[in-house]
Amino acid sequence: MRIASSSTIIILILMLLTPACKQKVKGSETEADLKAENGQPAYGDALVEGVIGEPSNLIPMLASDSASHNVANHIFNGLVKYDTDLSVIGDLAESWDISKDGLVITFHLRKGVKWTDGVEFTADDVMFGYKTIIDEKTPSAYKEDFLQVKKAEVLDKYTFRVTYEKPFAPALTSWTSLVILPKHLLEGKDITKSDLVRSPVGLGPYKLAKWVSGQELVLESNKDYFEGRPYIDRYIYKVIPDPATMFLVLKTGDVDMMGLTPIQYTKQTDNTFFKNNFRKYRYPAFSYTHLAFNQKHPWFSDKRVRQAMSYAIDKNEIVDVVLFGLGSPATGPYVPNTWPYNPNVKRYEYNPEKAKELLKEAGWQDRDGDGILDKDSKPFSFTILTNAGNSLRKNTATIIQSRLEKIGVKVEIRTVEWSTFVNQFIDKKRFEAVLLGWSIGLDADQYDIWHSSKTKEKELNFISYNNPEVDQLLEKGRRTFAIEERKKAYFRIQEILADEVPYIFLYVPDATPIVHARIKNIKPTAIGISYNMPKWYVPKPLQRHTMGQ
Repeated sequence: MRIASSSTIIILILMLLTPACKQKVKGSETEADLKAENGQPAYGDALVEGVIGEPSNLIPMLASDSASHNVANHIFNGLVKYDTDLSVIGDLAESWDISKDGLVITFHLRKGVKWTDGVEFTADDVMFGYKTIIDEKTPSAYKEDFLQVKKAEVLDKYTFRVTYEKPFAPALTSWTSLVILPKHLLEGKDITKSDLVRSPVGLGPYKLAKWVSGQELVLESNKDYFEGRPYIDRYIYKVIPDPATMFLVLKTGDVDMMGLTPIQYTKQTDNTFFKNNFRKYRYPAFSYTHLAFNQKHPWFSDKRVRQAMSYAIDKNEIVDVVLFGLGSPATGPYVPNTWPYNPNVKRYEYNPEKAKELLKEAGWQDRDGDGILDKDSKPFSFTILTNAGNSLRKNTATIIQSRLEKIGVKVEIRTVEWSTFVNQFIDKKRFEAVLLGWSIGLDADQYDIWHSSKTKEKELNFISYNNPEVDQLLEKGRRTFAIEERKKAYFRIQEILADEVPYIFLYVPDATPIVHARIKNIKPTAIGISYNMPKWYVPKPLQRHTMGQ
């Protein structure tokens, strides 16, 4: 899954959060342990999270995959961040001033914050990160937001100011962990070849202690973290590409946390063992899954073909069969119940006969009677590429394969290990169609995904989508702070995407994490459960791991 760009100042999102009922831990603990389980927070223990893919690198501005950002978010900080009510609060900036016209932001930085190598963080680090991300030699998918800055200034050691030439709605929230880098370690070096790609030095609650490729990453708590030492000493990412295997490891106790598949959430954890020893959570995710077509491939250059694919796929079937109802059909690049979501776009109800009609109009017919449509003596056959280890995508692809076969289109399915999938196929546009997911930012701005200028390697418009009206609307939407004007632009973009079908927007899944019950102070909110992870703790009697283990 890839990461969309920046977040928002003004947000009107109502999310329904449903944590599982809390129950006491039973089984191996003593009666004294049970009485103490809701006791005082204590330092120590380790949390082991199972993940299907490992990071590509740990410098945030160079990474466009969620595996990298999930780890880097514990190592790096931004100037600002989101609070649980989706308001913007300070992170490395303790406060900021915004001019009346919205064009100038002056950040006042926290004093005494140190990088994990002991060097003090200053405004020079912010300036260095800013200059690095806008450098044409830096292969970052996120530089567009920072190219909007007309002037950047270090006013003093703890004051950093940016001036924008035009109004830029995501201005404040673009200053996240993407852009803060240690100048004293990277100045004068090629950032892409730096040791910090695999051995980062950050400001966050954790620091990397070990990375064994294909196996695990071990983070140790930053005891000098400016917001206070995390209670849990180690955060371990255990790489297990197969969710079924990961689930078995969860049952044995060697993994404490993972994202459950729908069948695991609804069926396999609905028993006494899991109710006593784990806590399940469910809430709408800021993400969607889609089938994306390479716009430069001759099969998919005709809009009628892409529309036919939409009519041939039953999204409700996918939600019911693959997600077990834990999600909803998607209609565009925004999730329901958020302010930019347009509920009235064109929908493609399952209609295989309509699909056949459109394909016939586009010149695809079964001329040789073999059951496969052909055109210019070439059969309509293509490959759906997706990443290995994601059973939801593999199962979704299988259903799509079956449905397209019924209209005379032959589909092969190929799965590839995550880092290879991103670096060798997505970034290099070596695909016909891909089944992929986007984690989307909280802001409506999706310039980096849809604008025709963002099609270079490592940029996010990897399907080479090009529509001049969408380009204009993306520009319009980011140039005003007026929510209603922005809404008009994004509603129209969704109408165009629904008609042109560069993606088939398949479904919006629910997030379904599970965490061992010994871990306390988990509080689900509109931004999920991990926002306060440094405050999670395990009462002393329930701790399993020591630093030596």
